[in-house]
Amino acid sequence: MPYFAYKGRNARGELMQGVLEGLDAGAVADQLFGTGVTPVEIVATRRTSASAGASGGLGETWRRLREKKVTSMDVQLFSRQMHTLLKSGVPIMRGLGGLQESATSPAFARVIKDLRESLDSGRELSAAMRRHPECFSNFYLSMVRVGEMTGRLEEVFLRLFDHLEFDRDMRDRVKAALRYPSFVMIAMVAAMVIVNMFVIPQFAKVFASLHSELPLMTRILLASSQFTLAYWPLLAALAFGGMLAFRSWTGTPKGRYTWDRRKLLLPIAGKILHKATMSRFARSFALSMRSGVPVVQVLTVVSQTADNAYLAARIEQMRDGVERGESILRTSTAANVFTPIVLQMIAVGEETGSLDDLMDEIALMYEREVDYELKTLSAQIEPILITFLGVLVLVMALGIFLPIWDLGQAALRRS
Repeated sequence: MPYFAYKGRNARGELMQGVLEGLDAGAVADQLFGTGVTPVEIVATRRTSASAGASGGLGETWRRLREKKVTSMDVQLFSRQMHTLLKSGVPIMRGLGGLQESATSPAFARVIKDLRESLDSGRELSAAMRRHPECFSNFYLSMVRVGEMTGRLEEVFLRLFDHLEFDRDMRDRVKAALRYPSFVMIAMVAAMVIVNMFVIPQFAKVFASLHSELPLMTRILLASSQFTLAYWPLLAALAFGGMLAFRSWTGTPKGRYTWDRRKLLLPIAGKILHKATMSRFARSFALSMRSGVPVVQVLTVVSQTADNAYLAARIEQMRDGVERGESILRTSTAANVFTPIVLQMIAVGEETGSLDDLMDEIALMYEREVDYELKTLSAQIEPILITFLGVLVLVMALGIFLPIWDLGQAALRRS
């Protein structure tokens, strides 16, 4: 996604500036409003806040390129350590100093050092973290901002730790579940390329020496092999160009929205991605409401946690409806991304004033469904893969071995 340089004013009128990543200037403005900053200027830029402050010449640049980047695990451990330090009454500057010295990642140690320097110059913690969008997400910044406003920063850090742990576990499980079918599909494509380029040409020499009419399937295989051998540079260039074009298309707001919407329609993986994203939405919603965030701001903040542009747009649609005075139930129904059972739970939570508890229950329900889908994923995919493999073997058998079988039968008749 593109980067945007912004200037804005916080609640105390102080000038805030930095660089954020977003789909467009409107999305960046929503991020700033969600963290209590009123944007004054937003312009596209190619430089991140980290690269803008980088110095030290070519050697420093090369060292940082080779250096391990900050991971979500670093931020997760940082959240847990900050909770422990603040709960124990350790001053935040002294706590950050200790974390900087004990950090195992040099990149994250520099981030903590910059946080200390920013706090020492009078900035708030959320404003200091906003200088590092590659480490702290918009949701993370919004929650820290809420903790500063309510005086419950140590509690917010604990909830952020739980949220990051859940988010990482969910992503890892989805990736692990999709790894096996992806590997099988890649292996099938590689096998077809090898057969077309190396196996079939050897059989073609044998068939050419027989001077007999070949079956249709054999002629198709031979023609496809000859085409692959003659034009493989063009095919490789088209495949590479198509991949670059696809990445460029999905990098645009419209392309990403369309692709994220189509991903949810995939036969098996689509429902897993949908339920996993909605589980994260429900968990983030409950966390934000418990921290005392207004509902409109909750929906603004939570939409930033969705890694699917289509679902994020539906959540923003809910926010717009709530701003117009509609109920959460009505906006949730209009969003058309929740099941009837979830809508019933939202209705009960809104009526009883315990929407945060019901959202936690919704998150648990989605988690259980995702867990079941992941456990049965292999059983659902195996028949499809076996069918593809069977068709591939059948085509090869009919195209290669049928002529040999016919020739063998002819030789037996002559004898």
